[in-house]
Amino acid sequence: MTFVVTENCIKCKYTDCVEVCPVDCFHEGPNFLVIDPEECIDCTLCEPECPANAIFAEDDLPAEQADFKALNAELAKQWPVITEKKDMAADAKEWDGKPGKREMLER
Repeated sequence: MTFVVTENCIKCKYTDCVEVCPVDCFHEGPNFLVIDPEECIDCTLCEPECPANAIFAEDDLPAEQADFKALNAELAKQWPVITEKKDMAADAKEWDGKPGKREMLER
């Protein structure tokens, strides 16, 4: 099993989760983070650290977010690994919880 970063991370991209990952499975894009399912060891440490509640165990993934499992796998192959927490974007809190952010995902 793996964990999956979902839509609410888009334009929030808090990186609190990155710091606790023991296997460096997070990858960073312009406005979104993903988890590499090949590297994730299902340690459960990242999920509670996400201020946006955007990380789910794949078994608990909401149906409307199911496509993010494949998206995480795809983008993890393209984006660089991130291993350290960064300052959050100035407007991250404004985007947290807003619906309809899929179209804003920057690849």
